Amino acid sequence: MFLASFVSGPWQANCYLLAAEGSTQAVIVDPGMEAAPTIRKAAAEYGLRPVAVLATHGHLDHVADAREVSEEYHVPVWIHSADRDMLADPLSGLGGDSAELVAAMYPGGFSEPAEVLEYDTLLAEGEPLSVAGLEFSLIHAPGHTRGCVLLMVEYPGGRPVSHLVFSGDVLFQGSIGRTDLPGGSMDAMLRTLSGPVLGLPDSAAILPGHGGQSLMAAERANNPYLQASFLRREV
Repeated sequence: MFLASFVSGPWQANCYLLAAEGSTQAVIVDPGMEAAPTIRKAAAEYGLRPVAVLATHGHLDHVADAREVSEEYHVPVWIHSADRDMLADPLSGLGGDSAELVAAMYPGGFSEPAEVLEYDTLLAEGEPLSVAGLEFSLIHAPGHTRGCVLLMVEYPGGRPVSHLVFSGDVLFQGSIGRTDLPGGSMDAMLRTLSGPVLGLPDSAAILPGHGGQSLMAAERANNPYLQASFLRREV
């Protein structure tokens, strides 16, 4: 399996390029602000042809370059329906200070990519997304936004890593995503952490939207937000 990751933009978001072993087809996960040039360079260097863009959620630092790369490679952008509006109106998902910064950085505004596909509309519950020779399990994980998803794919190397989980801004190394932006909810985050997140296998590698990678076993043991004392809190 081919996996490349890099950070981009003022909020240092992680973008990923992933391909099955021996395949020239690739998927782009979270092409955020200023990510397109690096995606273009990596795809050319490794002889890869992107066939889809997968968004973990709709915040600008994760999808700002989604339209550019999707239209350059003529591929669809996949996103949860609850976050789709942010592709054309990213300011709807940001706080006041960030909104002013983004408006200054992108005076021309935004528009939706030519082809947008919704995970929850086109896939039945529990149905995997098959693309580029890979099968992604889609796990709805609201809290940071209403449309956050975890994207989990089997890792062929086996243990100690059995799966890769692109966790977006739901789960970080030692932390979790904020819930105070528009569409965020601590109640929903607590349900997500108690259910889908703690349900991940210990052998899953966590590839977050910001910061370093981790292993689910380490997060289960050490992440303060996954401990019973936090999960039982009253909001």
